[in-house]
Amino acid sequence: MNQIISTVPQANKTSPTPRPSGLRRLLLVCTVTIIAAGCAGNEEEFNLTSNIRTAYADAQDAMSVGNYRKSIGIFEALQARFPFSQFATQIQLELAYCYYKLHSTAQAVDAADTFIRENPTHSQVDYAMYVKGLAYFEQDQTRLERLFRKSVDARPPRDGELAFSALSRMVQRYPASPYAADARQRMIFLRNRLASYENAVARFYLEHDAYVAALNRAKTALEVYQGADSADESLRIMIESYEGLGMTQLAEDTRRVLEKNFSDDHVAKN
Repeated sequence: MNQIISTVPQANKTSPTPRPSGLRRLLLVCTVTIIAAGCAGNEEEFNLTSNIRTAYADAQDAMSVGNYRKSIGIFEALQARFPFSQFATQIQLELAYCYYKLHSTAQAVDAADTFIRENPTHSQVDYAMYVKGLAYFEQDQTRLERLFRKSVDARPPRDGELAFSALSRMVQRYPASPYAADARQRMIFLRNRLASYENAVARFYLEHDAYVAALNRAKTALEVYQGADSADESLRIMIESYEGLGMTQLAEDTRRVLEKNFSDDHVAKN
C-alpha cells in the first residue's frame, strides 16, 4: 500500500509545542474578539433590516389609535438608522403628520418642507403642502379659543397668515388635489379671520384719528382678502377715514360702492 504523505508538517512529538508569548496571546484574543463582534454586528444589522417593515407597521398602528408620540419615536429611530430604506420617503410624511397632530408646529413644518425640497416631483407633494398649512392653521386656533369660542379678531393672526399662504399655494399648484376642497374651506375661514383683524386694527386707528393708517388697513382687508364677510365694514371704515381727511368726493364714491353691493340694512349701520 502506498503511504500518504501529509502536505502539512507534523509537530515534533518529542518536543512540546511552543506556547505563544504574552504579546502573541493578546493579539490572538483581540483578533477573536473583533471577529466575534463583527459577526454579532452583522447579525444585529440583519435582524434590524428584516424588521423594518414590522417596526413601520407598529408605528402606523400607533398612529391609528392616536398614539402619535410612540409613532414619532419609531419613525425617528428608523429614519436615523436607515435613512435610505424603502420607507424613508414615506416616513418623512408620516412624521410631518404626527408632529402636526401633537401641535408641534415648527417640527411639522420642517418635516413637510424637507419632504418638498428633497422630493419636488413626488406624487404626494400636495399632501406635504397641505399638512404644512394644517400645522399653521391649528397653531392659529389656540386651545382656549376652541374651548371657549373666544373671538380672535383683535389678536395678531401670525400663524393664520402663514396658513393662508401655504394653503393658497397648494390649491394654486394642485387644484385637483383630493385635499384642495378642505384647503379651500379653511382658506374661507382664514380669509374672514384675517380681514376681520385688519378691520379691528383699522377701527382702532380710526378711534384715534389716525385716518391714513385706518384707510390703509381697510384697503388691505378689501384687496388682499377679497370676498370676506366683513367687506362692508371695510368700506364703512374707508368712508369715515375719507371724511376725516376731508376727501368728501372719495367718501361719496365709496358710499356708492357700499350701497351697490350691500343691502340697505348694512348701509344703515353707517
